[in-house]
Amino acid sequence: MAPEQRFEDLVDEFTGRPGITPPGATGGFGRTALRANGRIFAMFVRGQLVLKLPRARVDELAEGGHGVRFDANKGTPMKEWLALDTGSAQPWSALAEEALEFVEGK
Repeated sequence: MAPEQRFEDLVDEFTGRPGITPPGATGGFGRTALRANGRIFAMFVRGQLVLKLPRARVDELAEGGHGVRFDANKGTPMKEWLALDTGSAQPWSALAEEALEFVEGK
């Protein structure tokens, strides 16, 4: 399945939950993002799923070859953001749940 379709399926899965805003509700940075009470937890950027996760979890996934720290074209990778490799076997839904729990706990 194409990454775009996988993200659409993820949006369908999360949309309708209390406090969740789907992509397209805002403009600018995060226009392709799923938000929980206004906070981005997952977005689709340059063909990749990008997730906000605890720094240690990002380290673990990056070191395991599942992705890299997300760089928002500013030249500095972000410590709590992972750009998941499209070839990773990590389940998108479970990672998005982790990201949602992380932003809700902050």
